[in-house]
Amino acid sequence: MNRKLLIIDDDEKLAEPLQLYLSRFEFTLDSETNPLDAIARLNQEAFDLVILDVMLPQIDGFETCRRIRQFSDIPIIMLTGRGDVMDRVVGLEMGADDYLPKPFEPRELVARIQNVLKRSIESRQADIYQVGNLTVDLNRKLVEKDGRTLNITSNELALLTLLIRNQDKVFSRDEIMHELRGIDADIYSRAIDVLVSRLRQKLERAELIRTVRGSGYQFVVR
Repeated sequence: MNRKLLIIDDDEKLAEPLQLYLSRFEFTLDSETNPLDAIARLNQEAFDLVILDVMLPQIDGFETCRRIRQFSDIPIIMLTGRGDVMDRVVGLEMGADDYLPKPFEPRELVARIQNVLKRSIESRQADIYQVGNLTVDLNRKLVEKDGRTLNITSNELALLTLLIRNQDKVFSRDEIMHELRGIDADIYSRAIDVLVSRLRQKLERAELIRTVRGSGYQFVVR
C-alpha cells in the first residue's frame, strides 16, 4: 500500500533524492520548504506522515510541530543537525513521534517511518471496541449497533471514551466531571447521573455501565 509523506525542510536539495529512494518502499514524498505553507497544506490534504526539520525559516520545527498538533495527530518524525539531547526532548514534548539527527542514512529513515506508521496503525486499531452487537470506534467518533449509527452527543461520547479506555476502573462523579471539561453549566453530581442514564438508554446495554454504590461508575465487559 502506497503511503503519502510530506517533508518540511528548507534544504531544497534533500527532497529529490529522498523521493527516489523512498519510492522503492512504496512511499510517495511531497515537499515544502516553508513551514507555514506546509501547515496550510496539511489542513487541506491527507498525508500519512510528516518528516519535519528543526531548523526552518519563519518558525522553527518545534513551533511547527506544536501548530500541527493543534489540528492533527498525524505521525511526525523530526530531523535536526544538532546533537543536543534537550532538542530531542523538546521535540518529543511538542508531540513528535520520533527523532532522527542529521546526517542520516536513508535506510534508517525508512526503518523509522515504517516503525512509526506501524505504531500509529496499531494505536488506531486499539481504539475500536466490539462489545456484543455494539461497535465503538473512537477514531471516527462513532458508536454503532447492528451496523446502525447511534446518535451520541459529544459529552456522551467523551464519557464512553473515558470509561471504555479504563475498563473496570471505578470513576467517581468528581473524577468524571474533571475529565469531561465539556460539561460547564451543569457542574454538579446530578449532571453525571443524567449523562450516564442517557448513554445507557442509547446503548440499550445498561449492564455495560455499572453503578458502584458510594463510589461512582465503571465500564464492565463480561
